[in-house]
Amino acid sequence: MNIWRHTWARKFMTVGGALLALAAQAADPWPAKPIKIVIPFSAGGVQDTLARSISNELGAALGQPVIVENRPGAGGTLATNFVAKSAPDGYTLILAAASHNINGSLYSKLSYDPVRDFVGAAYVGSTSYIMVVNASVPAKSVSEFVAYAKTRPGQLNYATAGAGSATHLSMAYFNGMAGLDIVNIPTKGAGEAMFEVLSGRSQVMINANNVVLPFAKDARVRMLGVTSGKASPFVPGVEPIGAAVPGYAFDSWFGLLAPTGTPPDIVNKLNAEVTRLVKRPEIIERLHKQGVEPGSMAPEAFAQLLRQDFERMAKVVKTSGAKAD
Repeated sequence: MNIWRHTWARKFMTVGGALLALAAQAADPWPAKPIKIVIPFSAGGVQDTLARSISNELGAALGQPVIVENRPGAGGTLATNFVAKSAPDGYTLILAAASHNINGSLYSKLSYDPVRDFVGAAYVGSTSYIMVVNASVPAKSVSEFVAYAKTRPGQLNYATAGAGSATHLSMAYFNGMAGLDIVNIPTKGAGEAMFEVLSGRSQVMINANNVVLPFAKDARVRMLGVTSGKASPFVPGVEPIGAAVPGYAFDSWFGLLAPTGTPPDIVNKLNAEVTRLVKRPEIIERLHKQGVEPGSMAPEAFAQLLRQDFERMAKVVKTSGAKAD
């Protein structure tokens, strides 16, 4: 009898100790160690720059270092899968953009679900893109360019940062909606694609604000339109492409996503701190330099945006005819 009691007492102490340890762990305030923001592309891109624009201040606000880690490869899917499979404890996040949802339709098989496997933790802002042509193209507006390209099927080309990139999808989508036949010339990056247009080897492209705007006054190129549904504050006087091609719009959100299952209190705390950050004048200035308009959303609103954007990008990919595999 004493042996029986001793055995159960020992088991009780073991279980009790485990429960106390779990309770102590749960009681630890988040964050209790450094936080990692994963970037699915190489250093120097918009997502990388945005993460580094807020990482120090976010770390100071949370009381722990915020580390930015680049994990490029496979159009961003390698890094995204890594975060999707990470522990949902608030210590591994991804700074995602429209490409996150694009990949859901661009790739026939993914080891994660862009919507179900992620929680929209903190919206950061949005950006549109700019259509730019080489100065040798006589068109002075999107309408004039459409008319010009229609008389030259297969004779013009557009430079992109590679298959499935925003530069590719935005222009392929334009091609499909305008009924044009312009040939895709992929390069190794958005900067290289811009120089293809500057040199005249490509006649047109749609590229990110931060890539095009440094050449706004360069006589070798001309800005024709923006991909947003309304005029862009970064390029006043340049019309939306949708004014010439009704229904056309292509823009990108930016935000921090966490693996599904991340506790709501962690998501809410992260959301609150990022919301405070993007309202600070120095952060607004940094984002504006990247052609990004800061913004904020509650987690529920961000989740709705992610779902709607996934459906929208599925239509973009279908219209463009693009495939990554």
